[in-house]
Amino acid sequence: MQPGFFDLDNRLQLLEKLGDPLPKLQRSVDWEAFRTLLNVVHEKKRKSNAGRKPYDVVLMFKILVLQHLYNLSDEQIEYQIRDRYSFCRFLDLSPEGQVPDARTVWLFRERLKEKELVEQLFDLLMQQINDAGFIARKGQIVDASFVTAPRQRNSRDENAAIKKGQTPEGWEDKSDTVLRQKDVDARWTKKNFVNYYGYKNHVSVDNENKLIRRYEVTTASVHDSQVFDVLLDPDNTNANVWADSAYRSTEQEQSLNANGYRSHINTKGRRNKPLSNRAQQANYNRSKVRCRVEHVFGTQEAMGGMLVRTIGKARAGVKIGLMNLTYNLKRFSWLQGQLA
Repeated sequence: MQPGFFDLDNRLQLLEKLGDPLPKLQRSVDWEAFRTLLNVVHEKKRKSNAGRKPYDVVLMFKILVLQHLYNLSDEQIEYQIRDRYSFCRFLDLSPEGQVPDARTVWLFRERLKEKELVEQLFDLLMQQINDAGFIARKGQIVDASFVTAPRQRNSRDENAAIKKGQTPEGWEDKSDTVLRQKDVDARWTKKNFVNYYGYKNHVSVDNENKLIRRYEVTTASVHDSQVFDVLLDPDNTNANVWADSAYRSTEQEQSLNANGYRSHINTKGRRNKPLSNRAQQANYNRSKVRCRVEHVFGTQEAMGGMLVRTIGKARAGVKIGLMNLTYNLKRFSWLQGQLA
């Protein structure tokens, strides 16, 4: 049968009717608002005008969003763009158009790291979200989640040297290829008798819209309470702050009170001094609000965000920052749909 003139449009309309979320995401966000900042990526002196011109920066940014939305590697995102009509429509590419290869995607992400643009992109998105009327309301919830990294098979002596900021003995003799696969930034920690290796994603989520307002990336060994003050959002219209018992201390309670916040941090029992029934009930009531942050981490886990396959804290920070940004994009699109 000879293909009709509107066959592609009909197919795309059917995909959206069947639940494709990308058209809604495309309409919800002003993607051009990121262009000025993203153009910094190409701010380098060209030796000549010869050669292929770089791909559009907004196109490349949207490719990174797709990667984190569907948990795709650089090779897989190239394949899926070539294969899927829905991806081409989201990227404003024709099915026969040129597609950036895996290496180009990797290089663009590296430039974001070198220029330290991810946090600025996150802030730009939050400004857009606030302008749309979804400001931070009803207080904030602070929590952290482990983001595991590939485990390094190092000896105890090698790990001890890494913790001291030294190069382990004998590593100088290894090839550059081997050394590039050694993550000297990630750290081990233990929680509830389970060992974790990698990094932490510390977030502050507003209680009204479940949007990530602030975030901080650290190694896994950093205690949650050490970045608590950095995460607090002074722009929230409500002074209530929820967090689990790891954040509670006398100094923290005094600091929150002095800065005009109302603490709803869970209390914790001590050895030979368990919580009273009243304290347990208070924790239960607080946790009914605090659990909303777990919905955020659950969505990110479904997106494949609780694992990084990169090497080093700088690249992990880019990965986790883009994961938080993509979550907010997805949530923003949903909120606008609910408003409509």
